Order: sequence, then C-alpha cells, then structure tokens
Amino acid sequence: MLAALGFCTIGGFLLLTMFKRVSVLVALVLTPVVAAVIGGYGHDLGPMALDGLSQVAPTGIMIAFAVLYFSLMIDAGLFEPLIRAILRIAKNDPLRVTVGTAVLTMCVGLDGDGSSTFLISISALLPVYRRLGMSRLVLAGVVALGAGVMNLIPWGGPTARAAAALKLDTPDIITPLLPAFAAGIVWVLFASYAIGRRERARLGALTAPDPGPVPAAAAGDGPGTPRVAARAGTALTVFNLLLTLALLTGLVLEAMPLPVLFVLAFAIALLVNHPRWEDQQALLERHGNSVVLVTTMIFAAGVFTGILTGTGMIGKMAQAIVEVIPDGLGGHLPALVAVTSMPLSLVFTPDAYYFGILPVLAGTADSFGTDPAEVARAAVLGQMTTGFPLSPLTAATFILLGMSGVQLGEHQRFIFRWAFGTTLVMTAVAMATGAVPL
Repeated sequence: MLAALGFCTIGGFLLLTMFKRVSVLVALVLTPVVAAVIGGYGHDLGPMALDGLSQVAPTGIMIAFAVLYFSLMIDAGLFEPLIRAILRIAKNDPLRVTVGTAVLTMCVGLDGDGSSTFLISISALLPVYRRLGMSRLVLAGVVALGAGVMNLIPWGGPTARAAAALKLDTPDIITPLLPAFAAGIVWVLFASYAIGRRERARLGALTAPDPGPVPAAAAGDGPGTPRVAARAGTALTVFNLLLTLALLTGLVLEAMPLPVLFVLAFAIALLVNHPRWEDQQALLERHGNSVVLVTTMIFAAGVFTGILTGTGMIGKMAQAIVEVIPDGLGGHLPALVAVTSMPLSLVFTPDAYYFGILPVLAGTADSFGTDPAEVARAAVLGQMTTGFPLSPLTAATFILLGMSGVQLGEHQRFIFRWAFGTTLVMTAVAMATGAVPL
C-alpha cells in the first residue's frame, strides 16, 4: 500500500510539473500532503514536514547567501574579464560558447560540490548567453551535463555515500571507473558540441562587435539574472577576486560549514563594496526576489522528502523494486543497477537511494556471488552522476533552475536524453573494462 502510494505521489508530482498544471512549489508541498492524508498519516504531517525542513535548512541558508554573494560580484564586474575571454575565444559563435560552457563547468566542478558549481557557472555564463541571445535551456542543460559527470570524483557526494553505505574504501569504487569517467567527459563535450550546433543553426553565427559591459536585466528575465552596476576600481576588483578565491578554497577544504562560509563572505563583501547603508539596502532589495524564489523551492522540497521519508513510503518503494527483480537477473544485477540508477534519481533522494536501496541491492547481489563494490560502481554511474541535475528531490537542482531562470519540466525534457546517454556511455565503458560485470 505504502509503496504504491509513494509511486503515485512521485508520478503525480512529475506529471503536474512537467505539464505545468501547477507550480513546482505547490506540487512539492501538496502532493505528499494529499498522499499522507490518504495513507492515514494526517496527524503526523506537522512533525514529518518539520523534520524535512530542518534537514534542508543549512542548504537553504547556504543558497540564500551564495546567491546574494555572487549577485554582488556580478554587479561589481568580477566576472567581466572571464566573460570577455569566453566571447573572444568563442568569437560570438553559439557553438563555441556551448562547448566552452561544458569545459568551464567541468573545471569548476573539481570542487566536488554541485551547488557551488551551479552557482559559479551560471553566474559567470548567464550574461554571455543573454548577450548573444542564446537559450537559457542550453545553458542549464550543458551545465547540468558537465556538473553531473564531475560528480563522480572521489570527494564528490555519490562516492562518499556509496562507500559509507557499503563500508568500502573510496579507491575500490573509483579507480576501476577512471576509463568510464574519461569517456563521460568526452561524451559531455560531444553532447555540448551537438547542442551548440543546433543553437548555432537557430541563431546563426553572430558577428556583432565586442560589446561593452553587460546590460541591466530586463523585467521578466527570471530569477538569478544578473544586473551590472558601475565597474569597480582595480583595488576593489583585486579584493573581490582574492575574497572569492579564499571562499572557494574554504569550500574545497571544508574549513567551515558551507552556510557559515557564505554568510561571512557575503557580509565582508557587502561592507567593502558598499560601505553606505543605503547602498547595502539597495543591493538586498535588488536581489531579494531571486533569493526568495530559489530558497522557497528548497524548503518546499524539504517538506516533500520529509513526508515521504516519515511515512515510510521511500523505504517501501525500495523494497518493492528489489522484490520484482527475477532470480535469473541476479548475476546481472550490477548492469541493471547502472542502467536504472539514473531514472531512479527522479524518484529517490540521494540519501534514500544510497542508504536505503543500495545496501539491499548489494546484499541481493552478494547472494549471487557479486562483489558489493561492483554494485556501488554501477550505482554512482547514474544515480548522482547524471541524475542529480534533473531530480526534483535534489536541492542543487533548484539552484540550477533558479539561477538560470528555466522551468523544471522544460529542463528535464530538454536534457534528459543527453544525460541518460552519459550513463549509457559510461556504463558501456565500465562493462568493457570489467569495472561493472555483464
């Protein structure tokens, strides 16, 4: 009963959002509430929703101050040299810009954190796309592909979760997957090239002269759209650059919790760049709308996952999936996990998948004589590597959507086949090299 109710909840949410029947925020909150009431858990709604909210609160705080921080830096012109460099190399060609987006995203993605990758990549590249008239769906899609494949690095979330859930060493999971990882990078570059060619055909190769500073955003450009104020002086630009590098270093080294780092960095940046109280208030008012739009999605997602977890729907769904696996497929379980892990990321949260489903799958595979490490490798090939930038259950997805100003359903329809292609390519190489058995 609970498993069926859970699948209906997920399916109803996806249908409502993909066909734009209601907003994502409304669907995130009301679909699990209705399901919980139907399942007889109405009296526990408050504690379950509050538990989910408390789980995402650090992420919501981090996102709020990160959006404010990078918005301030865009206003100050910190990314203007990078934008000009990309335009100079790309020569105003949408194809080159699209490939450059993938390269830049994968470089930024080396920090292993999807949220900061989206924040930095979108902040830096959205002005370029606006300047050339390119689709923001292309920006969000290519950034999702680049960030997804880089999520496989040893210090990324999927590997850490899989290693912890199955009590494995990280090298046991990642080292055999290095050829597949390289193939994934090549595929992302190919996909960005194909998407860029289509965008070039839509727009035509642009030959406009090198423009001046990025113009202010027009009304209705969407959340996260940067606005550029007067260019900062050289000394202030150097300070902003050093502060941003220090922030990124702190993120990589985990010197402090991420929310604390962004709160401190924004407070310092705001004081130095805008010493007058009036200017500080003006910046907060100018970018407050973007913060509200992004963070409300995060907290709504907390309600969604809190109710699904609290009612036990996620656990029952995991058991139901395992029970339908025929005995004859037991020996091929790693390959089955690899192919299905990406679509399942649309149904399960990362923690639910890695700590709820993966141990059950690994135990089932072990009974057929399959090494649990092989199941772990199969899981990371899709569930977070290409699934997380599309999943409505992952907070980072809403950073990507909020900053780029695109809708969840449109994003999923646009990039799903390319993202699933990444999983298939990496899985094929992993099978060919023996990292994942047939």
